[in-house]
Amino acid sequence: MPQAPDEPPADPAERLTALHAEHARAVLRLLLVLTHGQRQTAEDLLQETMLRAWRHLDSVPTEPDAARRWLVTVARRLVIDGVRLRRGRPTEVHLVDMSWVPAGDDTTGTALASHAIRHALGRLSPAQRSLLSEVYLVGRSPQEVAGRLGVPIGTVKSRTHYALRALRTGLEAA
Repeated sequence: MPQAPDEPPADPAERLTALHAEHARAVLRLLLVLTHGQRQTAEDLLQETMLRAWRHLDSVPTEPDAARRWLVTVARRLVIDGVRLRRGRPTEVHLVDMSWVPAGDDTTGTALASHAIRHALGRLSPAQRSLLSEVYLVGRSPQEVAGRLGVPIGTVKSRTHYALRALRTGLEAA
C-alpha cells in the first residue's frame, strides 16, 4: 500500500534520511551563524543534531515545520552546551617538553646550555613558546598548526620565524 505524500516514512532510516534531506541545509546555515562561520564546528554540530534525532526519532514531530523547530532547538542547545563547557574549564596551558635536553650528563657545558635554553624559552611569550612547541617538539606541520589556530599558513610561518629569532636573541644574551 503506497504511503500518502504528507506522512513520514515508516522505516526509521528512511525517516531520518528524509529529515536530513529536508532540514539539514537550514540547520547548517543556523549553526554557521552561531559558530561565527566555523564550518567544521558547524558540520560537527549538525552531525550531532542528526544523531540525537536518530536516537530520539519517536520524539521528533512528524509535521515538517515542527520537525525543523525540534532540530533547530537541539542544534542551538548543542552550541550553548559547547560555550558553557569552554567557559567552565580553565584555559589549557601546553607545557614545553624539555625531555630532549640531556639531564643525565653533568658536564659543565651541558648544564650551562640547558640553563641557557630554559632561560631563553622562559623569556618568550606564551604564544611563541606554544607555537615553537607545536612545530618543533610535537612535530606538527605548519599546515596543521594553521588549522588548529584558525589562521593562514603564512601567519604560522611568520610567527615561527619571529619566535625563533626571539629565542636566538635570548640565547645570545644568556
